[in-house]
Amino acid sequence: MSVIIFVETADGSVRGSSLEAVAYGAALAQKQGGTATAIVLGNQVAQDGLASLGNYGANKVIHCNDDRLNNGNIQAYSNAIAQAFEKESAKVLVLAKSSLGDAVSARLSVRLKASLASNVTELPDLSNGFTVKKGVYTGKAFQVVTLNSENKILAIKKNAIVINKTESTASVETWQANLSDADFGVKILKTDKVTGKVLLPEADIVVSGGRGLKGPENWSIIEELADTLGAATGCSKPVSDLDWRPHHEHVGQTGVKVSPSLYIAVGISGAIQHLAGVSSSKCIVVINKDPEAPFFKAADYGIVGDAFEILPRLTKAFKV
Repeated sequence: MSVIIFVETADGSVRGSSLEAVAYGAALAQKQGGTATAIVLGNQVAQDGLASLGNYGANKVIHCNDDRLNNGNIQAYSNAIAQAFEKESAKVLVLAKSSLGDAVSARLSVRLKASLASNVTELPDLSNGFTVKKGVYTGKAFQVVTLNSENKILAIKKNAIVINKTESTASVETWQANLSDADFGVKILKTDKVTGKVLLPEADIVVSGGRGLKGPENWSIIEELADTLGAATGCSKPVSDLDWRPHHEHVGQTGVKVSPSLYIAVGISGAIQHLAGVSSSKCIVVINKDPEAPFFKAADYGIVGDAFEILPRLTKAFKV
């Protein structure tokens, strides 16, 4: 039985969250006694980059190198993946939970008549059917669900899967999906991307600031620490509302939800809306001069003190 894994790409490389999806799909295929086949759309990744998906467990890569698929057209992506799913006689589709993954998986669930589980955190239990564990309520709880349809779609939560990288390579098959003009009825005219920075949804480390920074002119201490750690920068909602920082850095329930290995919150009190966006972080460090700040209750580590004294010292220590 073949497991198909949809692999997202950006700026000439495979997204980190998709590497986790490949590792998950490969482990599931092995558990079922089948093969793991990755599908890559567009021509943004070089041939050796495609073959390197074998490092993460893929046996084969189907490469649909159609230039029209470079821009994330949801309808065209859904059609191409469905055709690959049927071509490989697959029963399970695995992909990363992301804005693109959410849109594609919803369409494919209808087209393939498939059960869909999103925010999946563990390999399924196959002892009595097909049961998976998923995060719910913005990571505050877990739900165990049984997928009863013949076809199944699993959207994998970021940072939930341990990757064991190997030296294996995957075979690469060039393939063309049967796509019509109707699949490209919606034209993507322009895509504005943040460049030169680590993007929040993909970041393994995030350094966020709140109103405790007192003003946008003080954000250099956040950025310097983030640059030193190779981290993305974020902020609380009040900060973006005040135009101290751009909206795409707003972390929280109504902003970007993150799942980094390390989340450093500086001068953020810890409102419930912000906590909802960071609760999936593996480790949370809070820096605040108010010892009663609610964020400390959710923190793995806390530092009570002045951020303007602590951050420069942290940055200096990490640079050594």
